[in-house]
Amino acid sequence: MSDNAPIARRHLWRLHRHLLLFVAGFAVFLLLMAWAERAGLPRGLIGPIFLFLSVMMYAVIGIYARSGDPEDFYVAGRRIPPMYNGMATAADWISAASFISLSGALYLQGFSGTASQPGGLAYVLGWTGGFCLVGLLIAPRLRAMRLYTVPDFFALRFGGHWPRLLAAAGAVMCSFMYVVAQIYGVGLIASRLTGVQFEIGILLGLGGVLLCSFLGGMRAVTWTQVVQYVVLLLAFMIPVSWLAYKQVGSPLAPLVYGEQLGKIDSMERELIASPAEREVRRIYAERARDYAERLRDPAAALTRERALLDERIRALRAGGADFSLVMRAQRERAALPPDAAAAREQWSRDMLQARERAKPLGGLPRHSQAFAGKPDGTPAERAEFNASRLNFLALMFCLMVGTASLPHLLTRFYTTPSVADTRRSVAWSLLFVALIYLGAPALAVLVKYEVMQGLVGSSFSDLPSWIAQWARVDPGLISVQDVNGDGILQFGEIYLGADMIMLATPELGGLPYVVSGLVAAGGLAAALSTADGLLLTISNALMYDMPPRHGQAAALTENRVILSKFALLAVAMVAAAVAAFKPAEIISLVTASFSLAAATFFPALVTGLFWRRATGRAVVAGMIAGVGITLLYMLLASPALRAWWGLAPGGLWWGIHPVSAGFFGVPAGFVTIALVSWLDGRAARRQERSS
Repeated sequence: MSDNAPIARRHLWRLHRHLLLFVAGFAVFLLLMAWAERAGLPRGLIGPIFLFLSVMMYAVIGIYARSGDPEDFYVAGRRIPPMYNGMATAADWISAASFISLSGALYLQGFSGTASQPGGLAYVLGWTGGFCLVGLLIAPRLRAMRLYTVPDFFALRFGGHWPRLLAAAGAVMCSFMYVVAQIYGVGLIASRLTGVQFEIGILLGLGGVLLCSFLGGMRAVTWTQVVQYVVLLLAFMIPVSWLAYKQVGSPLAPLVYGEQLGKIDSMERELIASPAEREVRRIYAERARDYAERLRDPAAALTRERALLDERIRALRAGGADFSLVMRAQRERAALPPDAAAAREQWSRDMLQARERAKPLGGLPRHSQAFAGKPDGTPAERAEFNASRLNFLALMFCLMVGTASLPHLLTRFYTTPSVADTRRSVAWSLLFVALIYLGAPALAVLVKYEVMQGLVGSSFSDLPSWIAQWARVDPGLISVQDVNGDGILQFGEIYLGADMIMLATPELGGLPYVVSGLVAAGGLAAALSTADGLLLTISNALMYDMPPRHGQAAALTENRVILSKFALLAVAMVAAAVAAFKPAEIISLVTASFSLAAATFFPALVTGLFWRRATGRAVVAGMIAGVGITLLYMLLASPALRAWWGLAPGGLWWGIHPVSAGFFGVPAGFVTIALVSWLDGRAARRQERSS
């Protein structure tokens, strides 16, 4: 051991030197880009330069660290020092949801949310607190077993093929939903940087993912993620610090953003009382009533709307109206749903959205309120308070236990040299994650102040160009319309999606466009780093865990590594195809995957590690029960699916939102495992007595 210590120290110092050289080189690159922008470099070239160089940098690392050795491919040879494994884990963890959407969730939902939206602070507390569960309960014990994948634990602890098979299937299911969200983020960023179509942007970013993970497995992914963490940390800290300095005079955003909370509270009161804002809310309320009336008989309403628009188009043409007015009416006619079923689904969604926008502040809660409603108010206010608080706690619970259950995260702690290094690695991970998470609430507050102070009250003719540019990337990201026709932008007339708050921060704050390129590169790093780990987990589950095996040695062959690489390629292409349909916001997809992971793995992992009487049959039953109830509730309570089925909105159990379905699945898993293990124990004792 003492002979290896000097070698290990030299290796560690060499890694430190390489990291410092990279940070210095990246800083020089940013300064050169800033100089080039001031010298006249077109904005149309800055984005592609950031995209191309980012992907190429990660690809070079992936090619340099390529390996066909099974130990390197699956667990990076178990040679990653704790600090660097902590950086890689943080990059793996700070996905597109954390980097792109977390500040957006805090902007839209405030700290504690409403009865219909869990508060953004639940994400910060749940995700960060989950690392405590990882460090205290799961990671060190799994590392001591010298495993390669999470399903390996189920095979070792319970034996048989079914526990491993179900664990592998659960890993594929959770990770696939998660990776779709990351690839959606990749397409969003790539299309914004280059101006290409969203689908082409997905393919551009996907090339970077495959070059990193396809060639070198966990070894290449680890060192790529270390570099990606540096990029995303700088990409997050520079704009939030700049915005804090611009507004408050100090770059220490997490320490000074409280000054803006009081100002936001005052502006919220003014906006709620504003006559113009009240007029906007009245118009949205009328729209909600109109949609509700259409939904009484969607087929007749659709026929009536078509006839009205046809008559309007004929009247415009007959009266010699401006061509743009005719084209606008024709676009409205073409945008009508094709049939009654589609009309019911679309109008139900539009009705719910209009009802939200008819509320004060465009449906956004007061940013710093404790919870919605009042604990000592009217019955309706007490019910709203209880629903808001319960959803906050349910979401935080699902995110915490989901963090301790995600296969791609737990596999990261197999790469350290020892159990003690695993514990240190968890501590480093928590530190590196906290650097981002402490700044996310600050960014949400600073952006909201910028919107209220800088955008609201502007003339529609003077709105900045970035609004139209983002709307072209995805109309669902931003909505600005003159609802009351006064030519002035009201707060209720602008909607910013959660997925664009962080990415649009530099333009919103008037920062140089190089910072926009840096933020996009950071979002790309966050999405790519997580996608690498997820795709590796899926391919390993498909080719390492699912096939029947006879002994550990048979699994660790170069042929299986090659098959895992091709499985990774196939899964990446399928995930890209799904992401192209833009199924949901990034943070919604990621939160749902946490609920699924929690219900699938957490009861089985905890009972398997800490309860000797847990049986393989019980764990199989518990995993099926947990994920079954979670999926069932997600389907029954999904607003989109209920609208598609023609059901009325609702279907909630105790008012819990469907993204927190793991709140029901996790207890069901524990109860099922305990009950079946008890029955198995009774049957075993009865058999012993009879024999």
